[in-house]
Amino acid sequence: MNRVAIIPARGGSKRIPRKNVRMFCGKPMIAWSIEAARASGCFDKVIVSTDDAEIAEVGRQWNATVPFMRPESLSGDFTGTLPVVRHAVDWLDKNDFAVDYACCVYATAPFVTAEDLRKGWELIQQEACSYAFSVTSYAFPIQRAIRITESGRVAMFNPEQFNTRSQDLEEAWHDAGQFYWGRGEAWRQERAIFGERSVPVKLPRHRVQDIDTPEDWTRAEWLFRAMQAEDGTS
Repeated sequence: MNRVAIIPARGGSKRIPRKNVRMFCGKPMIAWSIEAARASGCFDKVIVSTDDAEIAEVGRQWNATVPFMRPESLSGDFTGTLPVVRHAVDWLDKNDFAVDYACCVYATAPFVTAEDLRKGWELIQQEACSYAFSVTSYAFPIQRAIRITESGRVAMFNPEQFNTRSQDLEEAWHDAGQFYWGRGEAWRQERAIFGERSVPVKLPRHRVQDIDTPEDWTRAEWLFRAMQAEDGTS
């Protein structure tokens, strides 16, 4: 049974230039994902899919392999995760490594842990599903969200919920943006991830942080250092 971790990391990040290899709490950002994947013991291979020579070199320095360079057609601003992972799976299939399971681990997920990757692996084996991926709950009921109107005033998205107590509203969850375990055939067919064929790996909110802006980066480092201090690590 062949299992591979695929870490997508293109070179053209705009809002935080060179995000994938920028130093985060003492290591290149991508190194945290590589180390978690390797420490999990789940994978026969840990590979980086990139179009960028510097990212490829950093990946190799941190003991991932870079068996190919991703084509330009799959490296644009609007390229999704599914075709990128499918490309990697197809490449491995054609080069004597038939993929049974692949886990996409994002390069900008320093909070991903080996333990959570193992939980995902256990779930996808136990359940009749295509994917198992990380999720976390919203801190505030989404049914009571408001928007700012064109006139600068406010309006509820769901005004019928104004008088509903928060504790009576259904809890909502969102993609934690860390990893997606998938069966080989699911990636090959580019099956949709958000749907009935997927099961959630629930993470606490304090271990989830999108890193898309400089403000996100600063907050993530504060949170990460606080977690390290609590664990007694440096």
